Amino acid sequence: MSSAASRSSRPLVIASVMASMFMIAIEATIVATAMPQIAGDLGGLKLYSWVFASFLLTQTAMTVVFGKLSDIYGRKPMMLAGIAAFLLGSVLAGFAWSMPSMIVFRLIQGIGAGAIQPVGMTIVADLYPVRERGKVQGYLASVWAISGVLGPMLGALIIHQFSWAWIFWMNVPLGLLATAGFVFFLHEQRERRPMSIDVTGAALFTATVAALMIALTDAGDGLASRAWMAAGAFVVCLVLFVLQERRAEHPVVSFALWSRRPVAAANVAMLLGSMVIMGLTTFLPMYVQSVQHRTPVVAGLALTMIMVGWPLGSTVAAKVFPRYGLRPMLLLGSVLVPIGACAFLLLRPDNSPVLAGAGSLIVGLGMGFLGVCSLVLIQEIVDVSDRGSATASNIFARNLGSTLGATALGAVFNFGLARSTSDSPISSEQLKHALESASANPVIQAAMQDSLHMTFWAVLVIALLVMAATVWIPPTSVGRVSRSAAKM
Repeated sequence: MSSAASRSSRPLVIASVMASMFMIAIEATIVATAMPQIAGDLGGLKLYSWVFASFLLTQTAMTVVFGKLSDIYGRKPMMLAGIAAFLLGSVLAGFAWSMPSMIVFRLIQGIGAGAIQPVGMTIVADLYPVRERGKVQGYLASVWAISGVLGPMLGALIIHQFSWAWIFWMNVPLGLLATAGFVFFLHEQRERRPMSIDVTGAALFTATVAALMIALTDAGDGLASRAWMAAGAFVVCLVLFVLQERRAEHPVVSFALWSRRPVAAANVAMLLGSMVIMGLTTFLPMYVQSVQHRTPVVAGLALTMIMVGWPLGSTVAAKVFPRYGLRPMLLLGSVLVPIGACAFLLLRPDNSPVLAGAGSLIVGLGMGFLGVCSLVLIQEIVDVSDRGSATASNIFARNLGSTLGATALGAVFNFGLARSTSDSPISSEQLKHALESASANPVIQAAMQDSLHMTFWAVLVIALLVMAATVWIPPTSVGRVSRSAAKM
């Protein structure tokens, strides 16, 4: 640990990291709860999905950019810049007067989130040695679990008691406290390296990710012509970006980093794992409600077990990987994910939702092992000067996986519906009725059962690919210490 890091008050810095992470984590669930009322007040229902897509777009695009900038200018300036952008977007979103303005302000929020998440995790890596870091990563995982449970309840409370603007303005005091923590308690001594910023590469990377996200979002919304146009723009921007990065002296995205087998394999595993999580988040509640005729509360509880398993798996992995090494723990996590996914293939209309909850718990455990160990592995096999970029690459893979999962598994679900009801396609109103009523058309009920079953098969295939990607990670001694050292 560096002398600057030793002067930092680690508990207070970690509390600041957790506070800033909490702002991002709760934003997804709390905004989803409030969006029906927001859309009703602002109008522009056709732009509903873009309130979420705009945030994810800039968050995903800026993750790699801020990871690189933190390697050049230091973690503290980039974290403070991220919090400032996130709070600015939050304040403006509370004053939004139309849906387009809300989308613009959510873009600003996403820029801040794209800095906070990778830089926060890199700060943890800078402050803690490898044998202690997993425990702290478990704390951060618990932040996401708590926000997943607390967000919908808090959102419902704010909507009923206050104006929806407060779901954004509540971030201000939390962000100011986190800012104070970083300003006063985080001390870093970063050697200033003469390095040019690849502005062109950063702009092309942002445009490439934006085009890909727009193509995926429009494809998921059934807007084929716009999706193809965005896909074409993605290909053009990608080619230009690769050419730029190959000639840049200090590229934003280091191909040398991504070409390293442990980095590539660990990131691919997390990308695929995020696809599994997004598929379950989207379709498991639908199955429990529309096929098993359970209440939304029961459906939510079945899904929430992922958020119970994830921090639990992170905590266990943090305790055992210093003794047994990172790769065995990664392999264990990759085996748990498909085992949990198998439970969803056994779901039937008359099953207890306990089976769905058990499958979610096992998948969450596996992702907890994978999340902590893949991040620690990537951070430890690179130089400290590249740690921000390496951390950002892992988070970028997770965010991209979530988007790919929503689109790819949504396409599988739609294909299953079309195959089950080839004579008369099911409308969105009929789907809504099937979710809200226990007396829906039996034909629609059967079609939902078949299409969701097919979707769960696709989830299992992706889960098996997670295992294949993890096996590709080469053996490494990183993370393994002697038994006596592990007890220190």
